[in-house]
Amino acid sequence: MANPARRPLIAGNWKMNLGGRQGLDHRRRLADEIAAQADNQPQLVVLAPFTALPLLPEALAGTPVEYGAQDISAHDSGAFTGDISGPMLTGFGCRYVLAGHSERREHHGETDEVVHDKVAAALRHRLTPILCVGEPLTVRTAGQHLRHTLDQAERALTGPPVDDLTALVIAYEPVWAIGTGHVATPDDAQEVCGAIRGHLADRYGPAAAEQIRLLYGGSVKASSSAAILRQPDIDGALVGGASLDPGELAAIWRSAQPRT
Repeated sequence: MANPARRPLIAGNWKMNLGGRQGLDHRRRLADEIAAQADNQPQLVVLAPFTALPLLPEALAGTPVEYGAQDISAHDSGAFTGDISGPMLTGFGCRYVLAGHSERREHHGETDEVVHDKVAAALRHRLTPILCVGEPLTVRTAGQHLRHTLDQAERALTGPPVDDLTALVIAYEPVWAIGTGHVATPDDAQEVCGAIRGHLADRYGPAAAEQIRLLYGGSVKASSSAAILRQPDIDGALVGGASLDPGELAAIWRSAQPRT
């Protein structure tokens, strides 16, 4: 089991779905699916498209569901057409934001340097970045998955003060396990998350490493989440397609409940 001092976190990434009022029913159903959270219960966060963010404060008022965005500009303002800045996100009440998701890296050419600047922008505006790292199948097959993933994390984190990094969340999402038919086992997930925590301990000290929450993302479903969440260095899940089903996302959230 993960360190009980690290509160489990389930983050549902809606991707390019539920971006307007058609998502209001989803939010209400999700709120109805989960009980009021006590301090020792998992956090549940939805990561919504930008167009949904103005609706979320009202839609989620009085519920334990928190929310965030799927991307952030490295810049605070200026001539960056189409970008959304940290101050804009905090203005909508966001607390979390993705940085370096594999789809952004693949489809938008985001480099580790770009991801680094986005992590820094999130921390600068007191947003919690969920830094995504992970390897494609070719890297996994070559046995270079640990080096690849640790290099991504190192390049993204070089620079910010350690005190800021303790607010960071890192999501390991093996690209080869997303919609490919290949499945990452709990041991696969733990191997990489354990290596990430060990790298953080070497780089920033054991105390800081023990505070940083590590998530697993990669075709997460309620039927498989419990076994993954029992691993000692895994503190939650980044959920993609399954997050579009309120019942499924709630079931994954329940699988992260502490066992008594």
